Amino acid sequence: MAASRRYWYVDTADPEVSPRAADAVTALYAGHAFGLVRLAVIMLGDQAAAEDVVQDAFLGLYRRWDSLAEGSHPLAYVRASVVNGCRSALRRQSRRGLIAAFGQPPAESAEARALVSEEHRAVVAAIRRLPSRQREALLLRYYLDMSEDEVARTMGVSRGTVKSATSRALAAIERILTEES
Repeated sequence: MAASRRYWYVDTADPEVSPRAADAVTALYAGHAFGLVRLAVIMLGDQAAAEDVVQDAFLGLYRRWDSLAEGSHPLAYVRASVVNGCRSALRRQSRRGLIAAFGQPPAESAEARALVSEEHRAVVAAIRRLPSRQREALLLRYYLDMSEDEVARTMGVSRGTVKSATSRALAAIERILTEES
């Protein structure tokens, strides 16, 4: 199997590759990778790191495809993997001292800036200033339009935690935007 940063490719001539897994993961990638990369860019502030996290999530899904339980939801698995991958990337950045102070986002690449239009920059900056749990809950709930139950499963928390985190996040964003205007 060969993979690149921006494209999902599975060598179906490889005898160890399950054609069912290759087809299913390729279709899932085609339908959802762009949105997941956008989510990861907002969480990480770095296009290349976001693409790597999403690629790793799909690779993990592919490797585990045959062991997934019947009736499981592969998109939910990938979403949770992306969120966890972003958490890990942020921890690694923090340990390396790449984030100078709490709330200060990493420098954006030119590609990342092109993804977020001018009128949304203040909102994105406010979202990045939120504590990680609030930021994750808000992005999963409203950016990916997931239900509270889906967000709770993805984050590994209760539905009540999702409700309180999103409520607090919205209040904090309103406060931040009001202070800056």
